[in-house]
Amino acid sequence: MKSLPFTKEWGCVGISGIVNVWRNWGWGMSAVGDSGEGAPLLGEIVCLSLEEEESTAAPAAVSKHTDSDSDPKQRRLVSLDVFRGLTIALMILVDDAGKAFPSINHSPWFGVTLADFVMPFFLFIVGVSASLVFKRVSSKPQATKKVLLRTVKLFILGVFLQGGYFHGRGNLSYGVDIAKIRWMGVLQRISIGYLFSSILEIWFTNDYPVDSSKAFVRRYYFQAMAGILIGLSYLILLYGLYVPDWFFEISSLNMESSVSGYGLRTQTVNCGVRGSLEPPCNVVGLIDRLLLGEKHLYQRPVYRRTKECSVNSPDYGPLPSNAPGWCLAPFDPEGILSSLMAAITCLVGLHFGHILVHVKDHMQRVIFWSIFSVFLTLAGYVLELAGVPLSKPLYTLSYMFVTAGVSGLLLVVLYYIVDVKCFQKAMILFQWMGMNALILYALAACDLFSGALQGFYWYSPENNLVDITERFIQAAFNSKKWGTLVFVMLEILFWGLVAGFLHAKKVYIKL
Repeated sequence: MKSLPFTKEWGCVGISGIVNVWRNWGWGMSAVGDSGEGAPLLGEIVCLSLEEEESTAAPAAVSKHTDSDSDPKQRRLVSLDVFRGLTIALMILVDDAGKAFPSINHSPWFGVTLADFVMPFFLFIVGVSASLVFKRVSSKPQATKKVLLRTVKLFILGVFLQGGYFHGRGNLSYGVDIAKIRWMGVLQRISIGYLFSSILEIWFTNDYPVDSSKAFVRRYYFQAMAGILIGLSYLILLYGLYVPDWFFEISSLNMESSVSGYGLRTQTVNCGVRGSLEPPCNVVGLIDRLLLGEKHLYQRPVYRRTKECSVNSPDYGPLPSNAPGWCLAPFDPEGILSSLMAAITCLVGLHFGHILVHVKDHMQRVIFWSIFSVFLTLAGYVLELAGVPLSKPLYTLSYMFVTAGVSGLLLVVLYYIVDVKCFQKAMILFQWMGMNALILYALAACDLFSGALQGFYWYSPENNLVDITERFIQAAFNSKKWGTLVFVMLEILFWGLVAGFLHAKKVYIKL
């Protein structure tokens, strides 16, 4: 195998932040050797050499730091940790402050808001990580076994956290009827994307040395074809399948919302169409109802906040008097067909990771990433103008392009700030959160911690530490809206410090 000269690039050396960049605008060699499958590799806050950059973390797993983790040749890509932590913080913000600020909450159906970028960010990060973890695989069957095991564990954990067993903040009860358990969710979608991207990286990478752009394409040609095939399959199903009339039983969770016209517990939805992207008659919902069953879908979908279904749109609210029959119908925003489309976001992240592996110069990486990101973003908006709306619940092609492009641009910004210019102290909170993202997701984003605290109250369930603190801050600011925002910002700070404490104790929760 012919190799081009390999050039070391040090962004900073040690904490002192001494910059000494040796530039080489060529392509490096890729190699297949020892298995790269493993747990996250830990490091201090230093800018990384090329070898260190490529030893980034796998998707979250519970482990205790060992001496081998401190090997200076095995450091994490700090900007990826920061990106992951920033996404966790963003999830807490939009989930807990979304009620006070509906404009940052998920779009009711069409369009994109701040909250609609959270899931694509996670999927993109999974793809980047997979390209680095599996850049060297000595035993493909063994690596595949580990991927399958991690996928199953992520999926089961997702069902446990979002299947209905925990009822969220403000509800001290717990438990779920197995006949109504929700099968899909955030971690389930991430597990599907992780499975697709990892299998493609392990089995569908040609063993070509990468010394040119043509060689780069040859090496990852099958992965690109797989992404195109998934996208085409999604479009054929979305616009080609016939959606017949269907009926559903109103869930007991929604009975309090009943108005005139909803006197019957069974409602009929009139469809009989092809290619509809509207809430009641799309193929994404049809496939979930056929394969999962309506009782196993999310019972309070985002279209409950549309003008047709809420007098407080874009927030949840009472049904209008002329609300259509489908307003109380179940729909899963992380359904089967949309999750297959979402896996393409992981493949985009995989491609960004390949650039990180093979391009040896900081600024050349930034340029390639920027060009690709801008192209994806513009392509998404062109598709929207052509009639393909942006929709997270459906994970439309335009939505995938726009959110993947923005994910790439954000990685460019963070990589340049954190790993090239070494401005890392300002990002330390997000770095800590990114290194323990899984436990923060479970405790904070899934309300396990706040729900547990609310179990201890004074005389009345409303008199618990969480609600009292929030009401106090709202009173101090003389505004429920802005008080809630301050409370959520303090919540993010709290979890950042918790993650910092875990980092100081060298404890990292993984699967």
